[in-house]
Amino acid sequence: MSERFDVVVIGAGASGMMCAAEAGKRGRKVLVLDHAKKPGRKILISGGGRCNFSNYDVSAANFICSNPHFVKSALSQYTNWDFISMVSKHGIEFEERDHGQLFCVDSAKQIVQMLLDECDSNFVQFRYQIAVTDIEKIGSGFTLLANGHRIECESLVVATGGLSMPKLGATPFGYQLAEQFGLSVVPTTAGLVPFTLHKQDKIDFSELSGIAIPAEIYAEDGTMFKEALLFTHRGLSGPSVLQISSYWQAGQKVTINLVPEADVKELLVQSREKHPNQTTKNTLSKVLPKRLVEVLIERKQLTDKPLKQLNHKEYDQIVELLEGWQIVPNGTEGYRTAEVTLGGVDTDHLSSKTMECKTISGLYFIGEVMDVTGWLGGYNFCWCWSSGFVAGQNA
Repeated sequence: MSERFDVVVIGAGASGMMCAAEAGKRGRKVLVLDHAKKPGRKILISGGGRCNFSNYDVSAANFICSNPHFVKSALSQYTNWDFISMVSKHGIEFEERDHGQLFCVDSAKQIVQMLLDECDSNFVQFRYQIAVTDIEKIGSGFTLLANGHRIECESLVVATGGLSMPKLGATPFGYQLAEQFGLSVVPTTAGLVPFTLHKQDKIDFSELSGIAIPAEIYAEDGTMFKEALLFTHRGLSGPSVLQISSYWQAGQKVTINLVPEADVKELLVQSREKHPNQTTKNTLSKVLPKRLVEVLIERKQLTDKPLKQLNHKEYDQIVELLEGWQIVPNGTEGYRTAEVTLGGVDTDHLSSKTMECKTISGLYFIGEVMDVTGWLGGYNFCWCWSSGFVAGQNA
């Protein structure tokens, strides 16, 4: 004997809970299934446990998608301000950090509880530690097995997330389901992830582990981010590196302005006038960590000698190096530490207004499982709220 629901949502993460809440408000009988023991596991660990749930400044430009216009409809139907209003309505205190990022003052648990509270228990059920198998399209709906128990539904919403953070149970289930129904999947890679370095670079820079500097970092396609760069014992991290990693392809170089806040040419000229015997190392250590300058000297990328001995060409070479330092990463740390997954279910198959599959009535994809990736700064959650909302209005 089978159970029947109006909507089955696979995945009790950010987008899945949002969708369930909105469908339930429409009086739809909703069942949310998840293989984990509890909902919102990625929400709970995000932002160091404080959840960077949104941003004050959100536009389509903050997202990567094969179709850059795809995100516009959902983002306009349910905006960052709509979610901020919900957070305020539930009495959750939040604070703004750099670049308009919004975090809970207390705990990410409050966001999970808010979403659960938004789900009317008369209409929305949650079931955990469920293995979903044997999904089929039948007539005007779907059937599936949940731990071997047959369930029928009119609308099926796939909110299974991507491959990032496998320790939280990330699987390719959503991609496999899309392919089962004949939808293409844009190849996936780790996004918002630290870089690893080639052996000699790693040896040279590993002793700088823990040192952070302001930086401008450029991908080969010209994309640039200006945020902190952090040296680690494995490579490079920090907000600027996480951001640019989403635009980096294997084998490409990244170009880094190590001194975005300083006029190095002016510093060298003035220092030479006042202290002609001062060394390059001591002069540049005014605008960069001394150890970093020493490493660049050891790598013979900088020459250490008194300023009065430098010629004009050498001055220009120093400026060129520091404002356009180039390095070719060996790779990234992969899905283990990635915050998101690039690629996913091809949005060409989906309606930008509803998230419903264009060729299979009643099938929806939302959140990270889709080929939509936000920048660092709350944007991936923004996409979960917006895509979950619009699917919940239509499923």
